[in-house]
Amino acid sequence: MTMEESRKNKNLIPIPTPEEVNAEKERIEHRKKQFRIIFNIIYILIVIVAIASLVATLVLPVLQVSGKSMEPSLDDDDIVVLYKTNKFKTGDICGFYWQNKLLLKRVIAGPLDVVEIDDEGNVKVNGKVIDEPYVNEKALGESNITYPFQVPEDKYFVLGDNRSVSIDSRNTIIGCVDKDQIAGKVMIRIWPLRKLGKVN
Repeated sequence: MTMEESRKNKNLIPIPTPEEVNAEKERIEHRKKQFRIIFNIIYILIVIVAIASLVATLVLPVLQVSGKSMEPSLDDDDIVVLYKTNKFKTGDICGFYWQNKLLLKRVIAGPLDVVEIDDEGNVKVNGKVIDEPYVNEKALGESNITYPFQVPEDKYFVLGDNRSVSIDSRNTIIGCVDKDQIAGKVMIRIWPLRKLGKVN
C-alpha cells in the first residue's frame, strides 16, 4: 500500500455496524423519553402551583396577623387560614377588607341585630349579655356611636378581642362591615407551629 492510499484510508469515515445503529437509536429514544418525563413533571408542578394559588386566593386565603387588636386569641405575626363563607355567627373571627388592608375582628352581631355596650364593656345583643371567654379585659374602648345601636341590613358588627386597643365597629372610622367586604372566617392558625390548630 502506497503512502497516498494509506492517507486516503485514514480519511475514510467508518460505516457503523447495525448493532451500533440500533444502540444509537435507543440512546436517542431514551433521551427523548427523559425529556418528556421532565417536561411532564414541570407541567404538573406549574398546574399544582396555579391551582394552589387559585385556592389560596378564592377559597382559603392565608393572612398574617398585624397588631395587637385580637390578643389574646391571635398575636402579632401569627399566620391564619381563612375559609370562604357567607354564614357567620356571634363569636366567629372574620377577615375583611378595609382601605386595601385585610383586618381580623370577631363577629358580635349580624344584620338588624341591636347592640349595646355599657361603660364597663359588657356587650348585649338583642337585650342579652353575650358570653365572651375570649376577652381578657372588657372595656368600652374607642367608641363614638350611640347605643343601643342597630346593625344595618347586610352588615356585621365586629369587635377586636383586645377591647381597649382595637378600633372596630364601635368607631365610625371602621363602622359595621358589609358582607361583601368579608374575605372569610378564620379556620386554623398555621404559624407559629407550637400554636398550630383551630382558633377559638
